[in-house]
Amino acid sequence: MSKWWRAVATAGGLRSTEVTSRRSYFTIQAIPREVSGRRVSSRDRAQGRIPAVVFSQTYVQSKHEDPTSIVASSSVYRKFLLTTERKQIKTIIDSVDLPFFCSTTFPLQIRAGSGSSTLLESGKVLPIKIHKDEETGKILNLVFVWAEDGTKLRVDVPVVFKGEHECPGLKKGGYLNKIRPSLKFLCPAENIPQKIEVDISQLDVEDKVSLHDINVHPTWKLLSKNEAIPVCKVKATPVDS
Repeated sequence: MSKWWRAVATAGGLRSTEVTSRRSYFTIQAIPREVSGRRVSSRDRAQGRIPAVVFSQTYVQSKHEDPTSIVASSSVYRKFLLTTERKQIKTIIDSVDLPFFCSTTFPLQIRAGSGSSTLLESGKVLPIKIHKDEETGKILNLVFVWAEDGTKLRVDVPVVFKGEHECPGLKKGGYLNKIRPSLKFLCPAENIPQKIEVDISQLDVEDKVSLHDINVHPTWKLLSKNEAIPVCKVKATPVDS
């Protein structure tokens, strides 16, 4: 079973705690679509399905390149245009919570048609994008990448702040400025953290936690040029004059 690491900020420094990760037991069922386009996608949505695509993600970086410059390759290698069932995707998102959907891997089965027993392709995938209607909030499209063991993937990992009720700075009337709600890592597909927990229970007013303060698993690479950037800071509440 894979592991994820929790970064904990304390008055005496930082320590990292190993915690068992939560892997999804849902298997996403999908069927292929031969063509794409607005009309076809609208028809699929009207039938209760969500257009989707899955492909291999590649990491491209030279020594002179921005370390955040990672591209998802849409090469023909294992690229499939798909549709998934809206009801199943909603059930999955409700189960894992939306913020963690794009940092959780899922088994994927691509079958020849709806209700078919013929399996065309299968593997583990990571959702990387959810396109939603701005007015209704309905999911319009999904983007997945293959997440087979032995590959490295760019993952946007949510940050969860813990210890707010015990935080001295907040008790004094300060407020928590959540500067980085997520962190970008390059991770092995078999060891993707679902979230990073930052404990602020001992932070006082004007204390902060920066990127370089967070100890994580040695196989994860933080994709940021400036590790001095704060993740959060307890700030004093302005006093009205």
